[in-house]
Amino acid sequence: MRRLKILIWHIHGSYLNTLARIDHDWYLPTKQDRPEGYGGRGPTFDLPPYMREVPAEQVRELDLDLIVYQTPKNYFEDQLEILSPEQRRLPKIYLEHNTPRPHPTDSQHPIDDPNVLLVHVTHYNRLMWDNRRTPTMVIEHSVAIDPTARYRGEVERGITVINGLQKRPRIAGYDLFMQAREQVPLDAVGMMTEELGGLGDVPYRDLHRRLADYRFMFSPIRYTSLPLAVIEGMTIGMPIVALATTELPTVIENGRSGFLSCDLHELIDHMQFLLANPQAAREMGEHARNVARERFGLERFARDWNAAFAQVLDMRTVGV
Repeated sequence: MRRLKILIWHIHGSYLNTLARIDHDWYLPTKQDRPEGYGGRGPTFDLPPYMREVPAEQVRELDLDLIVYQTPKNYFEDQLEILSPEQRRLPKIYLEHNTPRPHPTDSQHPIDDPNVLLVHVTHYNRLMWDNRRTPTMVIEHSVAIDPTARYRGEVERGITVINGLQKRPRIAGYDLFMQAREQVPLDAVGMMTEELGGLGDVPYRDLHRRLADYRFMFSPIRYTSLPLAVIEGMTIGMPIVALATTELPTVIENGRSGFLSCDLHELIDHMQFLLANPQAAREMGEHARNVARERFGLERFARDWNAAFAQVLDMRTVGV
């Protein structure tokens, strides 16, 4: 398709890093104090030059083709502040990263507009949200990571990759991580994990080479979209131990690419098995890598997004 000029806020850094691999002209609004959504390119990602920062007060001067929103604030506040009336009438996509809240089945999505394309990142999310009148599409994840990062698994420990684990204790499984750590050697990486004795916020460009040393990845998250960290671990060839919730049962083949269960004690037994059996861990990790390459590859991701762009450009849009 033709090269597009797209405005998007910086909301989810790892996802933005992958989206940036789709060859269009991307614009990131910035503000001096870098509030939510206005952080620009960010310091930990190596984004291509066609993803450009633009001061928020200059956004109205851009000749844009479409807008990608990712939060209610983007849609109901930010666009009214920084976009011109003409820009607000442009084709629009709302990218929903999250599972429905507060209720898993009865939550209505905040966007109720037949002229917006609502993109979900998992089929589970589209199934559970009440999407009302808004047309929907599912574009599954992909990741853009250092292709030289490959699983080694030489360190007899597990690793959990979550930002702000203790800030979302029930959803992120903080309690499960702490319980498992009493019986299994586990480290954590991500923002605020240094408070737990973890590795802290490792720059994304370095993260996956660090992960590759660990025997397995443990995802204790109870209720979220498919964690990008899981896809990253699978991509480098790492076995995954995780809860059998949301989209994960369609991704991890129990006993082949890792282990799934809703029983923490069973998961701990599986972690101990992987620590004691490095060859089995390598075989599971290689199967996980094959799944990631086939299902979550960048080419498929770019093809799906370009199809979404083509669809929304054909839709009749009205101002907000």
